[in-house]
Amino acid sequence: MTGDDAANGETPDAPPADETDPQDAIDSVAGNRDDRVYEHSAGDEQAGIPFVGAGPGNPRLLTVAGRDLLADADLVVHAGSLVNSELLDEYCADAETVSSIGKDLEELIPLMRDAYEAGDTVVRLHSGDPAIYGAALEQMDALEHEGVPTYIVPGVTSAFAASATMRTQLTLNEVANHVAFTRPQGKTLDAEEDHISEFVGMGDVTTCIYLGTHAVSETMDRLLADGHDPDTPVAAVYHASWPDEDVIEGTIATIGEKLEDAGYRASAMVVIGDAVGGDDYERSYLYGDWANRGSDADSQEADD
Repeated sequence: MTGDDAANGETPDAPPADETDPQDAIDSVAGNRDDRVYEHSAGDEQAGIPFVGAGPGNPRLLTVAGRDLLADADLVVHAGSLVNSELLDEYCADAETVSSIGKDLEELIPLMRDAYEAGDTVVRLHSGDPAIYGAALEQMDALEHEGVPTYIVPGVTSAFAASATMRTQLTLNEVANHVAFTRPQGKTLDAEEDHISEFVGMGDVTTCIYLGTHAVSETMDRLLADGHDPDTPVAAVYHASWPDEDVIEGTIATIGEKLEDAGYRASAMVVIGDAVGGDDYERSYLYGDWANRGSDADSQEADD
């Protein structure tokens, strides 16, 4: 069933009796992890279908491992408009490319399995990093159930591209010692599962909100209602690292209206916290004088 079918209220036909329910396949594999998955390190060349992180948008931010895998691919199943078309043009010129948008597991799994079993080199290309809101594992488990090995090749997530654009760190000494990756309540997250207010209330947390551009005003209203400082810095980085990237800075009190005025309803990374401005941090201990004392003492002892 496609998203349009669900939206129109249509009831999908029952799958043929000989087809495996993807959820059953997922449960089967998830409950019996293959020791093989621990025999490799991230970045190793492996047999099977790699789930590659395309990065935040700019083709230059694709990893070397990802670039090499795409160069050798016969079939690339990608995340549609979430992946920069320039990246596909540059690195997938010799491959058949298929968008996963609008396709469910019942379509995607046979597509990748059949191509792999026919001897094609298949790459599943996710936006950002597959480990962050990517729904990669359910596809991997379904493929493993079909006898197709899989593995992950990490990518640069949009929160890191946003911090690079803002020329700041997500963690800053005496400003923010923690980072929270989260999303607002909505279709897949109930109100009681929305912990954004808790993260912001901790004070020394940089909160990075994925998949929440459309709900920024509502999210900020909830933060204000919960008593958070209205002057807390907030930045919304639209299409971080893309050619049309845009940075909108404000506060909990102002960012909602600013984002609405800009007309952005999707594809912005929203970052909340004092690290946004990159101000008022203390020099870290990492490069303090004391950091070298141990090595100096060791050298002196060796000389003696």
